[in-house]
Amino acid sequence: MKNDYLERILTAQVYDVAIESPLELASSLSERMKNQLFLKREDMQQVFSFKLRGAYNKMSKLPPEILKRGVITASAGNHAQGVALVAQRLNCKATIVMPVTTPQIKIQAVEAYGANILLHGDSFDEAYAHAIKLSKQKRFTFVHPYDDPDVIAGQGTIGMEILRQHTGLVHAVFVPVGGGGLISGIAAYVKRLHPEIRIIGVEPIDANSMYLSLQKGRRVKLTQVGIFADGVAIKQVGKETFRLCRKLVDEIILVDTDTICAAIKDVFEDTRVMLEPSGALSVAGAKAYVEREKIHGKTLVAVTSGANMNFDRLRHVSERAELGEQREAVMSVTIPEKPGSFKKFCAMLGTKGITEFNYRYDDPKEAHVFVGVSVRNRNETEKLIKSLEKSGLCTEDLSDNEMAKLHIRHLVGGRAGGVKHEILYRFEFPARPGALMKFLNSMSHNWNISLFHYRNHGTDYGRVLVGMDVPPGDRADFKVFLNQLGYRYWDESKNPAYKLFLG
Repeated sequence: MKNDYLERILTAQVYDVAIESPLELASSLSERMKNQLFLKREDMQQVFSFKLRGAYNKMSKLPPEILKRGVITASAGNHAQGVALVAQRLNCKATIVMPVTTPQIKIQAVEAYGANILLHGDSFDEAYAHAIKLSKQKRFTFVHPYDDPDVIAGQGTIGMEILRQHTGLVHAVFVPVGGGGLISGIAAYVKRLHPEIRIIGVEPIDANSMYLSLQKGRRVKLTQVGIFADGVAIKQVGKETFRLCRKLVDEIILVDTDTICAAIKDVFEDTRVMLEPSGALSVAGAKAYVEREKIHGKTLVAVTSGANMNFDRLRHVSERAELGEQREAVMSVTIPEKPGSFKKFCAMLGTKGITEFNYRYDDPKEAHVFVGVSVRNRNETEKLIKSLEKSGLCTEDLSDNEMAKLHIRHLVGGRAGGVKHEILYRFEFPARPGALMKFLNSMSHNWNISLFHYRNHGTDYGRVLVGMDVPPGDRADFKVFLNQLGYRYWDESKNPAYKLFLG
């Protein structure tokens, strides 16, 4: 029966390739959260993610003559590795269609298992459409990453293991959500035996297709999807996974990039393992849930779903983790431009560590300082700002200002007095070979570029800050130009960080 997932999960074939991953107490994190947080360590699987479970359960059931023709799938990486490994074990050909933006570590891992890789499109959806087309042309069997009962049942064995490994009371299980296969499988098993256990999905704020779908009661397709957590960067969830999640999932929690980075650091401190962003989503969600609900002494389980982290990404994670943990405050402070002001300002910070200090002379009367300060929590940030304001120092909290964190901190001190009509825009474009040059070529126009900042953050999207000298009479034409570019953009011309340091 399609709907009897309990039987499907109990009879799922996964252990020829998968291990029963440990359920480990995150002792340091548990102490900080004042709850017991157990990590279901799917990052310890052979392919460093849970995906081989569903792939093997699906492919091991295929008749020999079907397997002989070969299989095909589309994946940003982890499912690809699962299918490639299983194909190697079952001695069948596998073709994997991956987005061009897929991290190199995942491409290399798939190649190591002997699969044929085709890079196509900038997103999973484009790769998926191409894989479906090829499966029909070449009569390959398509192995869906999430929207298939056998794949769902394979992932559901994680739920079976959790209940077997922890026989005491569990308050909630936190699960990363992309297309919905993992959470559907876990929920199908856990809710059938213990309906009182809360099943909570976690999505990035900029890849929240399941959250919106459950809110609206229908599958929503996102027009844009953030791919910092590339393993869950899905524009539309599956039909079967949505059906199951509507019935079985208690809620979806949304988290931002800084919070994900903080969770990666938390797990590293407890395990010395560096999770990929999607793998740390569940921990980020558990922390957000505890803070919101003010619960104490509960047992929580977070599925750490993958550890295929690009080394290049670590710099970005490190920079943002302290902000996500609210242990660093980034702010602009205006101090009098006279001898002794800086010393007085530092004295007001007391024993707090200065993590960053950016300043350049610009005005004979006042100085704008971009400063990062170590704090214990957001409360301490608010107290510090009030203290500075009370002493007559105008202070702007920039800890949640995306442009300030990505760009301004690296640009402080540059002003262009001769630019009369400067406007400032922030852009994102898929990071791939030649992408920056393509972006620069697309920016070639009649308007003079007065500012340009690009920095590789080790993520799958390039982030650029551009200032342009656009007279008021050209603004309508400029708007048309923006919409024809085809890139995501934000108008930052009124951003306080820009006005203070660059405007």
